[in-house]
Amino acid sequence: MNGQGKIAIITGAGTGVGKAAALALSSEGWTMVLAGRRPEPLDETVKKIQTAGGAAEAIPTDAADPASVRALFAKVKDTHGRLDLLFNNAGTNAPGIALEDLTFEQWTGVVNVNLTGVFLCTQEAFRIMKDQTPQGGRIINNGSISAHVPRPNSAPYTATKHAVTGLTRSTSLDGRKYGIACGQIDIGNALTEMAARMTKGVPQADGSTQIEPVMDVSNVGKTVAYMAGLPPEANAQFVTVMATNMPFIGRG
Repeated sequence: MNGQGKIAIITGAGTGVGKAAALALSSEGWTMVLAGRRPEPLDETVKKIQTAGGAAEAIPTDAADPASVRALFAKVKDTHGRLDLLFNNAGTNAPGIALEDLTFEQWTGVVNVNLTGVFLCTQEAFRIMKDQTPQGGRIINNGSISAHVPRPNSAPYTATKHAVTGLTRSTSLDGRKYGIACGQIDIGNALTEMAARMTKGVPQADGSTQIEPVMDVSNVGKTVAYMAGLPPEANAQFVTVMATNMPFIGRG
């Protein structure tokens, strides 16, 4: 198992993509540190991993809070002495309303989690990874197909996901001297709580509402495990995994 003895942090790990990635990585031998704002789903994921014979712990964390993020990484360093993988997965969205009707609080709520949270966690990961022996590690950022094209009424989410792409590129470049690889996974229509609306119909660019195909979220977990399992000299810089027939290619 290519993750044997290695330590991974996943933010937003209690449900959806984070949970799927935690289960997939655990099956590859990774020791999992699960972070998120809600303790209950984190604990449920930990129990599922442990029942399957894996190693996991939950650390409740608000990725948008600098003190909370510092505490998460300090505990991991104290407990495990190193960090091999960070999956920046925590994310949120604003209501699907007209751009001009969004409140400042709705805008900043998305920016604080989806962008600032990724930066804060990346910064703490750098501080551990550059000083450990052997030096280096890997960071994977959860982008989205919204990092390429927007959906209607999604300005905060789309803006932050485009920004994550820039942060991924900067992280990849700035981490090079420390042996830190950084890649991005862009996900389309994985069936999670957030994407369940796809099965009932979502607004399209032409003003219509259409049901969109979805895929099992375990496919995302497998893709994250693939990216994480690459040797240090290789990096999957950008990977898109999506429901085969979703309206992404040809959109517009």
